[in-house]
Amino acid sequence: MLRSLVGMPSEMSSDTRRQLLNAVTDLFLLDETPSDAAKVHYGEIALQSLEHLPVSDRASYAGQVASTQTLPHAVAMRLAGDDEADVARLVLKLSPVLTDSDLAAIAVSQSQSHLVAIAERARLSSGVTDILVARGDGEVLRTVSGNEGANFSDKGFDTLLERGGQDGEVSNALAKRSDLSPQRSRRVFQIVEQLRTSSTVAHTPEGDNLARRARQQRLEVKLLIADIAAKTRKLDDVVSMLAEEDRAYHLAQVLASAADLQADPVLRVLMQSDVAGIAVTCRSLDIGGEAFTDVLKLRARRLHLHFHSIDDDVSDYAELDKATAERTMRFLKLKAKVA
Repeated sequence: MLRSLVGMPSEMSSDTRRQLLNAVTDLFLLDETPSDAAKVHYGEIALQSLEHLPVSDRASYAGQVASTQTLPHAVAMRLAGDDEADVARLVLKLSPVLTDSDLAAIAVSQSQSHLVAIAERARLSSGVTDILVARGDGEVLRTVSGNEGANFSDKGFDTLLERGGQDGEVSNALAKRSDLSPQRSRRVFQIVEQLRTSSTVAHTPEGDNLARRARQQRLEVKLLIADIAAKTRKLDDVVSMLAEEDRAYHLAQVLASAADLQADPVLRVLMQSDVAGIAVTCRSLDIGGEAFTDVLKLRARRLHLHFHSIDDDVSDYAELDKATAERTMRFLKLKAKVA
């Protein structure tokens, strides 16, 4: 069917094309594992249709397919690179199809609204953030500085401080981050203190307590990890607490410590759209169903996933063999050491 539709006549009205695209998209999305041929034919239909659709219809279509893992790459790029930010926004923010190279190419050529959408992604590499902090306006800098899934190179962090450090929202957002190295923390807290004393953020409870709060949170995580090791706190209770408070990086630190891993790879599997990695991690640690449910809810909030899929994921988790999960984790640890 898809192949026969690829050669649709060029004189079709935009309304007819919209209806056809919607119908074919509904069929395409029903197949969780479409063949390569089906993806090619669907992509050709979508690309032909998009060229003739008005902005409102393109934006509506983009919202429908933005988070689709099987969306043909060419379609994702066409939507993400649309000159109209209303069309591109959700695809730039959510699409698992776009690569770092794709995002970088769009970030160097498109509008500030496009850059804001990229800055909102759950995970950002330092190569992409280098471009965002160099080209972005105040809104972009404020957005990316508050995104704990954004990684910064030393050069990118320096640029961010140089261009946005005197913006109270940027410095406040950086001070709240739980992934700052001690050196970066000192630099940020110095800026926050300077802003506070110059009345930029003075006399506000948030401005006065930012540095203290960030230090307290880091200390709290260290104490939680120590309590878990001493068996004075249950791992499940700590996992649920951090997940309910939406503290993704702190949760990754706790899980990494319990699993004898680095925090960054645990954070990556936590924030991946595929639940398998974090499920294996949690099962190997013998985390119970209730705590794992809280982890799934955090992921749903952060990644804009459907909450209705949580019950199925919890059921699958209950059937996941702990011994298999432990073997998988041992293999991953060995692979990490070899690498």
